[in-house]
Amino acid sequence: MTAGARIERLVTSGTFSLDGGTWDVDNNVWIVGDDDEAVVIDAAHDVDAVERALGGRALRAIVCTHAHNDHIGAAPALADRTGAPVLLHPDDLPLWRQTHPDRKPDGELADGQRLTVAGTELTVLHTPGHAPGAVCLYAPALSALFSGDTLFAGGPGATGRSYSDFPTIIDSISERLLSLPHDTVVHTGHGDTTTVGAEAPHRQEWIDRGF
Repeated sequence: MTAGARIERLVTSGTFSLDGGTWDVDNNVWIVGDDDEAVVIDAAHDVDAVERALGGRALRAIVCTHAHNDHIGAAPALADRTGAPVLLHPDDLPLWRQTHPDRKPDGELADGQRLTVAGTELTVLHTPGHAPGAVCLYAPALSALFSGDTLFAGGPGATGRSYSDFPTIIDSISERLLSLPHDTVVHTGHGDTTTVGAEAPHRQEWIDRGF
């Protein structure tokens, strides 16, 4: 990790639409990097706000934790403005096409893939359940996990809509996330951060509730 590597949060607002419904949502956009370069995790809603937050830094990649429209809405426009590639796990292409039918992602994310920015390595963890191609990004040097909508403060992401599955998300969280160091800070797709240690004791409660 370089001395300047840091995590920044930008909150943008818009709508989430799926299965014929639309809801107002606030999304976390995470920027990881230093004064010179960065990656954006989930370019949500407002391309102007994301571009302002970057402040002229070189954008190395636009990483999509999954392809629900509220997480990818601004991704193509941000790519056009910056030249950065949009990266998505291929299992989420059916969802991507619902929002951007005429524009494909520029590259694929794969389990175990490593992205490096400002001397900091982020490892892609495929964590299906909320969406088939959902991923998290783990940055051990920052004690950080970027969980998208897989894990929140208080439990797993929603699985009540198309392309989602509750047993699958529980398996993903149990096998891929709860084994991380308990002091790992979980930077979520919506709302407040949490830690792996704060969530791990509640796994059985989630299962019992069918959360």
